[in-house]
Amino acid sequence: MGTAYVIGTHDTKGTELAHVADLVAATGVAVRRVDVSTSGTAEPGPDVGAAEIAAHHPGGPDAVFTGDRGSAVAAMAEALRAYLLGRHAGGDVGGVLGLGGSGGTALVTPAMRALPIGVPKVMVSTVASGDTAPYVGAGDIAMLHSVTDVAGLNRISRRVLGNAAHMLAGAIAAPAPAVGDDLPAVGLTMFGVTTPCVTQVRERLGDEVDALVFHATGTGGAAMEKLVDDGLVDSVLDLSTTEVADLLVGGVMAAGEDRLDAVARVGVPYIGSCGALDMVNFGTPATVPERFAGRLCYEHNANVTLMRTTAAENRMIGEWLARKLDALRGPWLFLLPEDGVSALDAPGQAFHDPDADAALFTAIESGVSRPDRVRRVPRHVNDPEFADAVLAAWREVQA
Repeated sequence: MGTAYVIGTHDTKGTELAHVADLVAATGVAVRRVDVSTSGTAEPGPDVGAAEIAAHHPGGPDAVFTGDRGSAVAAMAEALRAYLLGRHAGGDVGGVLGLGGSGGTALVTPAMRALPIGVPKVMVSTVASGDTAPYVGAGDIAMLHSVTDVAGLNRISRRVLGNAAHMLAGAIAAPAPAVGDDLPAVGLTMFGVTTPCVTQVRERLGDEVDALVFHATGTGGAAMEKLVDDGLVDSVLDLSTTEVADLLVGGVMAAGEDRLDAVARVGVPYIGSCGALDMVNFGTPATVPERFAGRLCYEHNANVTLMRTTAAENRMIGEWLARKLDALRGPWLFLLPEDGVSALDAPGQAFHDPDADAALFTAIESGVSRPDRVRRVPRHVNDPEFADAVLAAWREVQA
């Protein structure tokens, strides 16, 4: 077992942190208490003091203890990230538990996100009942709402903190069994309207790989690329690049500007396609921005409205993808399904628009420096024959 790192600002949360550390230690799991206070007034007691953490900042402690709370918290977060990554590299980090309000949560979670997927991470926070995306990102952080403020022990906080302590201790003491770890891991992106395609590809791959499917909702693509960066994905079948349409047109399921950058850095074999690039995602119909009034929209369900991309938007998307593809260092192929890119982009369906698709395909082909790596497939993205073409391309880039 590795060590449980219990982290927080001991100048304001010392009692609560000590309580959690004692509960974890009582289970037999080793504990290291880490202070990330920026005030310089913490009481003695932590195993790792704030000054020791601050020394891991590239600019040293002076870059952390600035006297300005905002800059000090940001700098301490950077120092904690470097500290924990170093401890993890040494094989000592069994899991991490943090306590905090908005400031403490913003301080501790960047280091949690930097740790590989699978390392247990629990953050007890006053802001866990709201939008946790800025804190969790593409990581696997378990956010637990503190209910009462993290300000003393009471009948509520003792229960919540006890649950958090035992969650972390259990995850460290009884890790999930490794199943399929001896197989190559393949990352696949899927959206509702490309599910038949990805399902068929998975069936064709069979039990020769460990298939990791990511829902292409913005965080899904980011999560896949984090695993690529962590060395946990051996190849990528990026069949649903719809997040790029949201990024460039203004939807709510957008990729980050760094989409495909991890694939480029690591150089894993890559097969891409245009799955669901015919649409941009919004919430209810009332949430579609006024600038898109009059556009072709489709109510996917009560909470999701899809807007058809235009030829001009598709050219922009294609040019963006071409730049990203040119940056890939590993072997890659990109497949263009000529008969449609989603379940809605087919004859008789709401988004069928061959001219818009043609603009997308042409922009990709003309934008890459190696057009031989872009291949047209005269099939719909959800046709069995397209799945066959994906599998053949994947085997080709493995060679």
